[in-house]
Amino acid sequence: MSKIVFLQKETLGEDVDLEKFNNFEDISFYEHVTQDQVINYAKDAEIVITNKNLFNKEVIDSCPHLKLIALTATGANNVDLEYAKEKGIVVENVSGYSTDAVAQLTMTMALSLVERLSHYDGYVKSGTYSESGAFSYFGNPFHTLSSLRWGIVGLGAIGRKVASIASAFGAEVVYTSFSGVDRKEEYERVSFEKLCRECDVISIHSPLTDKTHHLFDEEVFKMMKSSAILINVGRGPIVEEKALVKALNNEEIYGAGLDVYEKEPLEKSSGLLQLTYPERAILTPHVGWGSVEARQKCADEVYENVRLFIEGTLRNVVND
Repeated sequence: MSKIVFLQKETLGEDVDLEKFNNFEDISFYEHVTQDQVINYAKDAEIVITNKNLFNKEVIDSCPHLKLIALTATGANNVDLEYAKEKGIVVENVSGYSTDAVAQLTMTMALSLVERLSHYDGYVKSGTYSESGAFSYFGNPFHTLSSLRWGIVGLGAIGRKVASIASAFGAEVVYTSFSGVDRKEEYERVSFEKLCRECDVISIHSPLTDKTHHLFDEEVFKMMKSSAILINVGRGPIVEEKALVKALNNEEIYGAGLDVYEKEPLEKSSGLLQLTYPERAILTPHVGWGSVEARQKCADEVYENVRLFIEGTLRNVVND
């Protein structure tokens, strides 16, 4: 039976049922594994289950028995895929488990910012509404989503889900893509520049590549509408955070919703925590993928990856 180590078990949450993993005869679980502990825990393993631990040349060379790296995630940026392949190590991920959850957070952030919800919530809770003598108040004008243009960056499964929901609200949806794949879609494909110049809401659902790294920089923010809202639930480094902070503080764009950051966890010194208009930003700790249902589905899919690998069947290979 293969020796298996489950690193970073805590990243799936305490409420996820991992009992079926005990069907494997030789498995060890570790709650939190820092990078400097990886080699010590994984050096004798044939199968490693991990989320964000880095498996570069040094780590891979220190794990001579390793045959499978099973990721509890979709992204595989933390693994040197080519070197793993060269060493005969299979890398498998899971995908599709968080589509609904990420789309849900995207819409929650966008609707909250479009509706200026933080402003009106604060107006009531501060007691100002009670003292106003008026039954209604419109100090921060907002618009219906059906009057707005929504731009999608990356029309994969999540982007397509968001597009369908935004369309259901009546928004005009357009998209741009950097994948190089050209296929017929029900939404209009536009250039990145056109999307940035014309869209009221822009949501990012693209993977991090050389083409998308710091895609949203100072120059791009200057071309966006001053009323625009940016949502990033893709990858943190797609947005240059210092440029975003500057754009928000200078009112070059209206607001932003971020679930991912250039460095995670977000540093206390980040300008995102010291914004001039903090109510215009919604910041969440990389939770978009993590509804209870999504995390359980992720764990179940990882289990199947490992079980079938042991039986001789490959699935969800990302370095073939």
